[in-house]
Amino acid sequence: MTWLRAFGEVVRSGLRIEETRLEPLLALRTAAGVAIVIGPMLWLVSPAYAASAALGAYSAGGAVFQRSWRPRKVVALGAGAGLALSTFVGYLAAGRLVTFLPLLAVWAFAAGIAWAVGTTTGIVAATTVGSMLVTITLPTSTGRALEHAGVIALGGVTQALLILLFPIRRWGAHRDALADALAAVADYARRLRHDPTAPFDPEPLMTARDAAAVTPSQARTRPPALHGPRGLAERVRPVVAALADPDVGAPAEGPGRDRARELLDAAADVLDAAARSIRRGIPAEVRPESKDVLRINEEHEVLEGPARQAAERLVELLGEALEIAGSGCASGRTPTPTGPAGAQFLMRPTMHRLVPVVVRAVRRELRLDSPVFRHAVRLAAVATLGYLIAARLPLGHGYWAPIASVMVMRPDFHRTYARAVARLAGTLAGVALATGTVRAMGPDAHVSGALAVVSAGLSYTLNRTGYAYTQCFTAAYVVFLLGMGGEAWEQTVLERVVLTLLGGALAMLAYVVFPAWETPRLPGRLADWLAANGRYAAAVLRDLAEPTRERHADMRRALLESREARAAWQEAYDRARQEPVRPRGLTSREAQEAQEALKGFGRAAMLMESHVPQADSRSLPEAERFAQALETDTSKAAVAVREHRNPDWSRVEEALHAWDDAADHGSPVVRREAELQKRALEDLATAVSRTPLERDVGSAREEQRVRATLAAEGDGTGPAQRGG
Repeated sequence: MTWLRAFGEVVRSGLRIEETRLEPLLALRTAAGVAIVIGPMLWLVSPAYAASAALGAYSAGGAVFQRSWRPRKVVALGAGAGLALSTFVGYLAAGRLVTFLPLLAVWAFAAGIAWAVGTTTGIVAATTVGSMLVTITLPTSTGRALEHAGVIALGGVTQALLILLFPIRRWGAHRDALADALAAVADYARRLRHDPTAPFDPEPLMTARDAAAVTPSQARTRPPALHGPRGLAERVRPVVAALADPDVGAPAEGPGRDRARELLDAAADVLDAAARSIRRGIPAEVRPESKDVLRINEEHEVLEGPARQAAERLVELLGEALEIAGSGCASGRTPTPTGPAGAQFLMRPTMHRLVPVVVRAVRRELRLDSPVFRHAVRLAAVATLGYLIAARLPLGHGYWAPIASVMVMRPDFHRTYARAVARLAGTLAGVALATGTVRAMGPDAHVSGALAVVSAGLSYTLNRTGYAYTQCFTAAYVVFLLGMGGEAWEQTVLERVVLTLLGGALAMLAYVVFPAWETPRLPGRLADWLAANGRYAAAVLRDLAEPTRERHADMRRALLESREARAAWQEAYDRARQEPVRPRGLTSREAQEAQEALKGFGRAAMLMESHVPQADSRSLPEAERFAQALETDTSKAAVAVREHRNPDWSRVEEALHAWDDAADHGSPVVRREAELQKRALEDLATAVSRTPLERDVGSAREEQRVRATLAAEGDGTGPAQRGG
């Protein structure tokens, strides 16, 4: 992708309106927290203290809107404590540049490396850098600095108390994650009616698993509805895929295919009803026609063999879903999860046990080629450079430039540039809105405080619609807040626009000077996914060869590792497609074909998983040999892909031939699924294998193809757009 086209994508992404469900009650409660701390401070103390209180309450309230599976009051308290600490420490070093700049650089670097822990931690850490830059201008002594830090922490405490006293959709995010997982499987079942080999994105299942991990204290209060249905979604997915697949399930045409479509449609209806029940906490109706379809008539059932087995298993699983939908998630009526007695919930470390987890996560990222480490270096450099440049300009509030940089910078190219564009556009709109309001009303300090609270509420309301739109009201909030302190709007408008432009430009320039491109890392991500998929497929085969509880557990662990590797590849691939970088190692076409091949390989393993028997059932010895060959070849092929060599599947072919020659073939359907795995691996080899001459000219061909596409789009001869 060229720089011009990449920048066009950046602008469109930065100004795009996200279609999402708004949360006005949550925004109202959070804005009330801002009002509660501004009002008393403004009336009883001074505008300076009111500004500090507003900073703590506003930032802690914004942290509440970030996705986190920990209680929201804990997030608000953590944000308030971090803001207070950065304020006080910043003031202690603020007397001279020789002490403040090193502190700012170290603090910004730590805020950048906090992305190793998670997105929410990284965003909250970035706000503490902004707090350090803003509030060091307010106190006049160490005692006053402590007071301002305490007032900022009070803002976080106020938000936490409001969350405790006025809970809104308690466990709502966890309910949504679980409901989304069931709805995703329902959508998958519907798509399988028309496309028997339709792909499935496991991200909703991964999110639901992440949401299911709780601390011991959370486990004591978790609703019964959040215990069992996630496992149900996991078990239904391979069964509906096996039923729909014409190679191992229902026939491609005829009454059997019609019956499979009916069952898939009924499955989607029941799963959607279960999702609605969990999301809303009320019973959900299932169509009577769907219930009728799920009755299997022993005499007149048209499905036979593996397809009938899959249908019977699906009906059994959907019986649990019907119970969930009809229970309304009432206590004691939701099906309990199956498994060993000690595995009632997934463990999430408590706050004091989180320290070693954080240390390990940070240590993994302390290397030069890590995107998080490079982000931390950029953040430290831009924060200090922006502060120095803004201090030399004949403008007040120079801290706005480094704050703009810190708040828009992300570890990847596309989000950094998109947020820079969105912040500038939102700032222009917000400043214009606030300026017009001030000129029309001429408000005093108390009215300005009220307008600041209203702007904060609107910013929270639009929090998930797009950064540009929430930034519009954030900019207005800042103007009203400064007006509350006696700042003239004529001065703040020019300062805000110019310094925001400067901060955004520095953030964008930093990524050009010290980038962290994903394009060169694609072969490594693909190799990791291939190796993880190979281990998962081998674990399924070993479970088929000799079913035991231990092998069931091994298969589950391998599946989770495969999903993580796929998610890492998908994230890297999506970022690489948006980068203005020449392909290295894998062209975009090769990456696309390799991705489809590995999806097919994973799907074949999933189909095989649907036929795994219960523990201590009849064994399948030939599967063990094929599993060993598959794991060995995929492991070596992963090294070959990483080193740009051609993969080899000789052991897989030998094992498959030995399976054919065996006296007892075992299950014919499993043998067909093994053949599907071999075909997928061959497709992968075709996608990534190249002759020496092709290795030399591959990048040139890719660049030529991109140029031809752009030229066709430019002169109107490209493919017609939909709806045109």
